[in-house]
Amino acid sequence: MSSENLVPPPLPAARGPVPESADARPGEARARGAERLLVVSASMGSGHDTVADELVRRARAQGRRADAVDVLALLPYGLGAALRGFYRTAVREAPWIYAGIYDFFLRPGASPRPSGTPLARLASGRLLDVVRRARADVVVPVFHLAAQLTGHLRERGVLRVPSVVVVVDFAAHRQWLHPGNDLHLCVTDQVAAEVRRGTGRPAEATGPVVAPGFFTGGPGAGEWRRRIERHGGGRPAVLLSAGAWGAGAGLAATARLLAGNGFAPVVLCGRNERLRRALSGLPGVLTPGWVTDMPGLLHACDALVDNAAGQTAVQALAAGVPVVGYRPLPGHGAEGVGRMAALGVCEQASGEAALLRSLIRLTAPGEARERRVAAGRALFREDALTRIVGAGAG
Repeated sequence: MSSENLVPPPLPAARGPVPESADARPGEARARGAERLLVVSASMGSGHDTVADELVRRARAQGRRADAVDVLALLPYGLGAALRGFYRTAVREAPWIYAGIYDFFLRPGASPRPSGTPLARLASGRLLDVVRRARADVVVPVFHLAAQLTGHLRERGVLRVPSVVVVVDFAAHRQWLHPGNDLHLCVTDQVAAEVRRGTGRPAEATGPVVAPGFFTGGPGAGEWRRRIERHGGGRPAVLLSAGAWGAGAGLAATARLLAGNGFAPVVLCGRNERLRRALSGLPGVLTPGWVTDMPGLLHACDALVDNAAGQTAVQALAAGVPVVGYRPLPGHGAEGVGRMAALGVCEQASGEAALLRSLIRLTAPGEARERRVAAGRALFREDALTRIVGAGAG
């Protein structure tokens, strides 16, 4: 692979235009050092890229230079594509395989922290080349393999700019941890404390990174409400998330359960067309396909049934939509849903009856709903970009 092709074209402003004021103050940006950010993501589903897009958007809105690169594209010999394909197949078709890998290699506290994975080190030269060409003064991994890579390079002294890891999970498994990184920004205080114990390095809780449209809604919410009402007859709308890859256990059974008990299920099948076709014939079930207006859809729904504790879950919390964890994906999905429930930002249902009880309680106006919404919103503390820029300017 030619080094000229390692960085993709600059990302568009994530899910919206850059504010006019961002281009009106270039002199002020230069006075502040014109920090250049390189965000290192991974095309594993879409959650990590969604966080990368939002960090890039925020930085550009301040007049800074920001680019993103896929760490999987930096791996030689097609290893990145192979890793992505293996993980997608395991999660969709053989979740017990991933559960075993997670329990043995990744689960927090299961065994000593790795000192850096050989797989990550294979991308070292290419990442350093990207950093030089981007003239980055801070590197921001938002995926655990990228965090291992930057930590390894910082520890060796060959990456000469700070690396600030943005941990997107509610449970930071061991691959997130490397003492070479300068700072970890975490979703919760609990994760930050675990990172400090595991690395001996600074870690802070800034909360999830979510685009502003999720807090305010958008013009698309009204159209989504009309579409759901036409399909569901005015019943409470419950969003079922299967992630970008359309992975989950018993999705058809869950959709039928909700449709048969007074709810209007809307199933996010991601890019899994086979799943969408299988569910589209179920009475009372809406399967919209790939959704580009997630803020509008979330603001049109009354609750989210989640199985991964990923970006859809935190987007729902930002939108004020109560979350119920149900039949979570193995490994980090189950760990994250359990952490969310322990924090009080979601409910976790152990079976069909418990799921229905939670949804009946949370889709109705009242104290239970308000308490969950307030707890979810409280996670969003400060702008992670502010801490990233501060670390890069130091």
